[in-house]
Amino acid sequence: MEGFNNHSGLVETQELHVLAVDDSLVDRKVIERLLKISSCKVTVVDSGRRALQYLGLDGDKNSSVGFNGLKVNLIITDYWMPGMTGYELLKKIKESSTLKEIPVVIMSSENVLPRINRCLEEGAEEFIVKPVKLSDVKRLKDFIMREEIEVEDIVQEQGNTSTTTQGTNKRKLDETVVHHDN
Repeated sequence: MEGFNNHSGLVETQELHVLAVDDSLVDRKVIERLLKISSCKVTVVDSGRRALQYLGLDGDKNSSVGFNGLKVNLIITDYWMPGMTGYELLKKIKESSTLKEIPVVIMSSENVLPRINRCLEEGAEEFIVKPVKLSDVKRLKDFIMREEIEVEDIVQEQGNTSTTTQGTNKRKLDETVVHHDN
């Protein structure tokens, strides 16, 4: 479909899928390249409306592209776009019961403190002033990977209490052995 562009980076055991939203072709290419260098799977769209279509939040069942089986781990969006700002996109995502947990990062070429604060208060994970650098992308990827691992650990702990109890007992046993050796 026109307007959507999936790209795969290097395959990792846990590859992040990032939805990048920017009306500027140059900025889309820069963020796409940085994400691919960081071994992320990237889907780029050119507007907030297209992002909502991709996420299945546009309300029009016929135009919705949906996830295509891909979980989105991070949404990075420009603030100032025609039709729908990144702030408006952020609000719609955070209002969605199914998508509100996806971290959203806002980018802007303008360093306007009230705008930054408003986005962070609405639930943005971070606000990055353009130009986006590789260090920004790597920091975000590391943060998201840690979050994903923590969530998986919690789910595993909740799903298997006997293993958790065995692990706790083993730690107590190990601590006891260490104390007796001293």
